[in-house]
Amino acid sequence: MKSRRDFFAFAGIAGGALAASSVARAALARLPEPVIETSAATRPPLQPSSGRPYRPVVTLNGWTLPFRMNRGVKEFHLVAEPVVREFAPGFKGNLWGYNGQSPGPTIEVVEGDKVRIFVTNNLPEMTSVHWHGQRLPSGMDGVTGLTQPGIPPGKTFVYEFMARRPGTFMYHPHTDEMVQLAMGMMGFWVTHPKEKHPLIDEVDRDFCFLLNAFDIDPGSFTPKIMTMLDFNVWAWNSRVFPAIDPLVVRHMDKVRIRIGNLTMTNHPIHLHGHEFLVTGSDGGPTPIGTRAYEVTQDIAVGQMRQIEFLADEEGDWAFHCHKSHHTMNAMGHDVPTMIGVDQSTLAGKINKLIPDYMAMGERGMKEMSDMEMPLPDNTIPMMTGFGPFGALGMGGMFSVVKVRRGQKRNDYSDPGWFKHPPGSVAYEYEGTPPKPVRSHSDH
Repeated sequence: MKSRRDFFAFAGIAGGALAASSVARAALARLPEPVIETSAATRPPLQPSSGRPYRPVVTLNGWTLPFRMNRGVKEFHLVAEPVVREFAPGFKGNLWGYNGQSPGPTIEVVEGDKVRIFVTNNLPEMTSVHWHGQRLPSGMDGVTGLTQPGIPPGKTFVYEFMARRPGTFMYHPHTDEMVQLAMGMMGFWVTHPKEKHPLIDEVDRDFCFLLNAFDIDPGSFTPKIMTMLDFNVWAWNSRVFPAIDPLVVRHMDKVRIRIGNLTMTNHPIHLHGHEFLVTGSDGGPTPIGTRAYEVTQDIAVGQMRQIEFLADEEGDWAFHCHKSHHTMNAMGHDVPTMIGVDQSTLAGKINKLIPDYMAMGERGMKEMSDMEMPLPDNTIPMMTGFGPFGALGMGGMFSVVKVRRGQKRNDYSDPGWFKHPPGSVAYEYEGTPPKPVRSHSDH
């Protein structure tokens, strides 16, 4: 994590680039230093340096933006800028984001906090920031042309409001959204309750991440912004499996996961091995009477869902989108189905012209996950990842919740693969299977 000391200093303010905010001149004497992060690793929770205490969140493959206290106001500095994001080793994208990353850093405050966010625009076009789900003055809502002028390139605007209600929110542009969201401009916002809340339980681990999607051809780096649904990179916080970090918890921890969806389609998020309650949405904590145990929760476009569960089953538990194409990488959408097609004669003929040609798909696609074929530059295998029993054949929106008895409190380090007790793993039947009994109907 790096700081850009005296970045823009007073220049943007002196140029008159302030939002409709009556901010005292003394408060604007010096902008907070923008903190820049370029690593895609999951950073430890950022403990509050001042103000009301709270249990901070862990942003999956992300981080929390530090703040500065200035006369009772929490000040943050977001920098909208082009970034290079590593989706997985060997696969990067030229995106737009905030403070060196896409998504941008998570912002954490406490209910009742007065906040001031400086937004510096280092993009080649104007932008704005909409605080998705927040109660605030209309002039701070961030809709270019409706509630404010756009932030021109090279200028800094100020947003100032009170965090009026606890919950989980998002931030993103409301300027040229088709381009700027498709390029990765988004981030998470968490407002913690100021005191014990009847609908918000205390938890031991609190995770958050955004669902996002891109269309990046193998060998290229920049997303195709005109794509509407046929994306080939389905990501959590702009990471794809096997590069998405695991969610590591202690056995019997109470766990909260906050998930926001800023893709162009819905995502049924499924957790193995446990049942969870949906305890929150963009509108705030859900009434207790509406909560029911689920194992899959659909999250529509522009929605946030907050789930909670007791991690009472040890093991490595898959956690993923249940749309099967969303757990794959770099998919080609026009590949014909070859299941059951005998390609041996054709393959022999093609091999005379292309010696390395190999027929595929006759028996399904799983064989691809065991192969290490040459790939174009800057891409990732469609089905990949290896576990303790071989190839997983997954990708995209897939991770693992690792529940361990020996994990220490506040320790998020990866404990490795689960060691299954003897006799608790599925095994091969070595006898002769009985012949099936079939119906002999005359109809």
